[in-house]
Amino acid sequence: MAATLTERYISATIKTLPPATQDDVRAELEASIGDAVEARAEQGETRPDAERAVLTELGDPAVLAARYAERPLHLIGPKYYLTWWRLLKLLLWIVPVCVAAAVALGLTISDAPVGEIIGQTIAITLSVAVHLCFWTTLVFVVLERSGADTGVKWSVDSLPEPQESGAGRGDLIASLVFLGIAVAALLWDRFVGFVVFATGDIDVSDGLGAQTDVMSILHPGLWPWWIGGALVLIGLEAALAIAVYANRGWQPALAALNTVLAVVFAAAAIYLLATGQLVNPDFLAFIADAGGEGFATGDAKAAGEGGTFRILAVLTGAVIVGIAVWDIVDGWRKTRRAQRAE
Repeated sequence: MAATLTERYISATIKTLPPATQDDVRAELEASIGDAVEARAEQGETRPDAERAVLTELGDPAVLAARYAERPLHLIGPKYYLTWWRLLKLLLWIVPVCVAAAVALGLTISDAPVGEIIGQTIAITLSVAVHLCFWTTLVFVVLERSGADTGVKWSVDSLPEPQESGAGRGDLIASLVFLGIAVAALLWDRFVGFVVFATGDIDVSDGLGAQTDVMSILHPGLWPWWIGGALVLIGLEAALAIAVYANRGWQPALAALNTVLAVVFAAAAIYLLATGQLVNPDFLAFIADAGGEGFATGDAKAAGEGGTFRILAVLTGAVIVGIAVWDIVDGWRKTRRAQRAE
């Protein structure tokens, strides 16, 4: 004899429940379904239609069984969701970026082809991001099922301070002072020099010390055009800071100008660094001489990676690109914040 719809429904509901509770749930469902069918039949519905309607209202037996067993039907519920989401966003902002930078630097130092650097960096970064999402989510799924406490509790003390959307006078002064220092450093390096070195041995008999001289760190060939271009960029940066202050905050046009200035600065600096026109060769020779045999040995050991100076050049280039990227991101972030405050 074929089982009725009610019997099939009850069997599907209790099959995943603990054996100790199956009989009680079966009896409860038989009684509640029977009463609901009788009520509909008294209102004129046929018993088959009434039975089908009652079971349809009860819904998926797996969902009903989960309610009886008090099992969550979600990966991460409200108790843990915000903690999971905040932690995951923080990790995705930090870990993949650091991994990408480390991989790109390592491959660049090892003189890998450009295609390999790009491909490996993208592949490894995506893999890290996927693993990060998976394992972080898995931890919170386990916490959800075990009911453990994360230790993160909200309080009024965690409320964020309101952020100013406009540009304050302090920001303007700090920007102008920093740019002024940059101009002074460029001019001092060109006309005076930062590196003091001895030009002869000390002669004790005549009571005189060694003669000294100074040299610049930047390549002398950068003057006047490259240094002049740098001064123009600094002037434009100062004008941008004044415009941001006068406008009482960042706007998309100002952020776009900031992006252009950062890209131009980084591209020019990287070009000069890659072609050996950025640093004074006499300064590099001075460093090599000052390092003595130990420096020469270190340079020889690093020959497979292009030498110590090449490694330092790659690291310097990474710093230049990092500063430019941070400047661009910071400008657009402030622009977005200003637009939200309007």
